[in-house]
Amino acid sequence: MNDVNASAAEGRRPRTSLKALKPLLPYAIRHKGWILAALAALVVASAATLTLPVAVRRMIDFGFSPDSAGLIDRYFTGMLLVVGVLAVASGARYFLVMTLGERVVADLRGDLFAHLAHQDAAFYDSAKTGELVSRLTADTTQMKSAFGSSASVALRNFFMFIGATGMMVVTSPKLSILVLVAIPIIVLPLVASGRSVRNRSRLAQDTLAEASAFAAENLSAARTMQAFVAEEATIGRFRAAAENAYAAARAAMGARALLTTVAIFLAFASVVAVLWLGAQDVMAGRMTGGLLSQFVLSAVLGASSMGQLSEVWSELSSAAGAAGRIADLLAIQPTIVAPANPLRLPEPPRGEIAFENVSFSYPTRPETSVVSGLTLSVRAGETVAIVGPSGAGKSTVFQLLMRFYDPTGGRVLVDGVDVRQVDPAKARGRMALVPQDAVVFGASVAENIRYGRADATDAEVIAAAERAAADEFIRALPAGYDTKLGERGVTLSGGQRQRLAIARAILMNAPILLLDEATSALDAENETLVQRALDNVMKGRTTLVIAHRLATVLGADRILVMEDGRVVEEGTHASLVSKDGLYARLARLQFETGAAALADAAPV
Repeated sequence: MNDVNASAAEGRRPRTSLKALKPLLPYAIRHKGWILAALAALVVASAATLTLPVAVRRMIDFGFSPDSAGLIDRYFTGMLLVVGVLAVASGARYFLVMTLGERVVADLRGDLFAHLAHQDAAFYDSAKTGELVSRLTADTTQMKSAFGSSASVALRNFFMFIGATGMMVVTSPKLSILVLVAIPIIVLPLVASGRSVRNRSRLAQDTLAEASAFAAENLSAARTMQAFVAEEATIGRFRAAAENAYAAARAAMGARALLTTVAIFLAFASVVAVLWLGAQDVMAGRMTGGLLSQFVLSAVLGASSMGQLSEVWSELSSAAGAAGRIADLLAIQPTIVAPANPLRLPEPPRGEIAFENVSFSYPTRPETSVVSGLTLSVRAGETVAIVGPSGAGKSTVFQLLMRFYDPTGGRVLVDGVDVRQVDPAKARGRMALVPQDAVVFGASVAENIRYGRADATDAEVIAAAERAAADEFIRALPAGYDTKLGERGVTLSGGQRQRLAIARAILMNAPILLLDEATSALDAENETLVQRALDNVMKGRTTLVIAHRLATVLGADRILVMEDGRVVEEGTHASLVSKDGLYARLARLQFETGAAALADAAPV
């Protein structure tokens, strides 16, 4: 994933701004009703708060005279009602904005996962799963605060600041001028330091993602780590990664703390100065005590709003760093996509396969040609085995056939149609793959078998398991087909995992069957059982078999021998042995070595 790695490196350069949040606004705009309701609650809460200074002024100026004994009770009763309105409106605002934040994050996570799920194989050749998971979880959580509490607090304090400023101007224009002069002094440090905070926050998020990627990679291979007694070394490396993440986060928090400190000091220092000047006016009789109280309370509300805005600015800057990382990821487009006007594959499917002068190099190794001038054809219903030494390009044939990659030259055809002109999902739907390394998910046995056909009935699942010689061991599990398997099926043996993969392929009922060392993990007894099941399944289907053990492909209609990305020999087992070429050498190595091993193991 070179683009992702590049974007992570770019994240260390000062290019992130609050504009990074803009592409995510549509997620919030989808819920206009929630936004309008939250704004209404916000306006009511702000208005209720701003009435308190007026009430205090009137109470001080008129509520303490002997002839207004009952007036103070009414003022306090009114203030209590205002406080009640403020409490209800604030509670409603909190519920609405936090719910909106959760809704936005849920939508964003769903779209981000869908985007990742549709990326092509080249993307995952260099992607770090742990880093992707970090973006899917930690970075999207940052968005929750941006669209939830941070946005709400920012709007509330903005309204409060505007309202308080207006009240100050009405109360005392002279003192208000002093406060307004101080505003640029407070705002300029916020703007100047915002970029630094954003870049430090993004660096902290990138460092945390690297630590997460390292943890995910090693925990997924815990048995290997323990088998090589590498726990302490791995722990040390993760502790170092965690320390780096802590140092980056501490630097980001330090920048935010400094920004908040300066903003709050400047805001309240201006209030203290104005209060001193106002006190001089009260002593000179140019202002009443109540009026000064109203002005001071309005100034305090304005100053506190400005101080909280500085905190929100820091939070939004951190969210902008996360948004930039998410936007970078969403900007990566897969190269393997359906054409604008995809062709339809013939119906009913025939299962014909053809490679016409195909050349290919993996994106991560463009200088190395894996397949060069490859031409082959497989007739409908034919079983063809592909053999050859490691690195000959056998597995690449499957990768190109399923259009995980596009060839750099030539064409790959299924039923006479170039797979590049077909929707990849439609082409892959005609194939069932049994890989060498069977993938088992941490779900139930039935869900694993049903993975390629979610609508399959229980009876169909059981029938597929029976044909894959898996039913017996499945029924022996604690909950049978409902047994939850560990992550990657670690609770099963290699042979059991392979039989589940075979059952999954059988259930798909596709016209083309792709077997990549499908029986390599089975013992002799289970291999015989599964091979019989596969022989039954292969009838009437086009089957491509990749095999290193030549004994498993003796019954193939044809055997293709690959070397250096080309088909160098073709024929049946007998005809290829008689040619005394590459296949014959491979056969002698396997069969003679096996016979010698059996002889050595025989009792004397």
